[in-house]
Amino acid sequence: MSLWVYIDGRYVSKEEAKVSVFDHGFLYGDGVFEGIRAYQGRVFRLSEHLRRLYDSAKAITLKIPLEEEELKEKVLETLRRNNLKDAYIRLIVSRGEGDLGLDPEKCPQACVIIITDKIKIYPEEFYEKGLSVITASTRRNIPVALDPHIKSLNYLNNILAKIEANLGNVPEAIMLNKDGYVAECTGDNIFMVKEETLFTPPMWVGVLKGITRNVVIELASKENILVKEEAFSIVSLYTADECFLTGTAAEIIPVTKVDGRVIGKGKAGKITGRLIKEFRKLTSREGTPIW
Repeated sequence: MSLWVYIDGRYVSKEEAKVSVFDHGFLYGDGVFEGIRAYQGRVFRLSEHLRRLYDSAKAITLKIPLEEEELKEKVLETLRRNNLKDAYIRLIVSRGEGDLGLDPEKCPQACVIIITDKIKIYPEEFYEKGLSVITASTRRNIPVALDPHIKSLNYLNNILAKIEANLGNVPEAIMLNKDGYVAECTGDNIFMVKEETLFTPPMWVGVLKGITRNVVIELASKENILVKEEAFSIVSLYTADECFLTGTAAEIIPVTKVDGRVIGKGKAGKITGRLIKEFRKLTSREGTPIW
């Protein structure tokens, strides 16, 4: 049975879901998006994701043709039509159809798309043994050129780093900012543990303010784990006791090797393990009901 996709007021089959080749999202990466998760019949942190979507759209003067509550209902209805209780949701708002020029004012109506499907980024064993990653030579975009707080469709910077990961035969790559500080990975925020303290790069380094990142900071506070948002170098990461990545799709995934250096004991550390456990408990009980 084909999946149903919401596109501009209609629910159509996956095979029928199409956009114009003149859409500025396709031509220029001109648009915004969110990746959202549903667990056991509830959508996790839906309001936070929608707020970030509308903030990103406002930053690029993109008018979303639905009010926030209307869009929330469209997300839930798409899940219902696909009978999905555990799912990944891709919510896209592109500038819409225009001409071949850059001018966004030539695009009279934004295009809204909601895709829901199942997703599994990493096998369960990786959440115990961890990932091996490399440092990419591709630097993170500088915030004054393309602010990472805008979750835009333009992901070429991340893709270039992902290509390096593929060539290095590893699943992820760490991106540094222009000054050499650790920023984030191609699709995830990054944390490290040193002497029982949790560190993550601050916003000014040039990172996305991740929803899962925020959840981890909340959980760490409840677990009485000290959290510091401080800039750190790749060498500091090499000597960390633990390291893990966070993201909507990946959730919380340990990193046990960076550029060939073994992190900690070469498996998920105790703080990482505690946070994974608490995160899974939280996602099992919190969220917007689908039905």
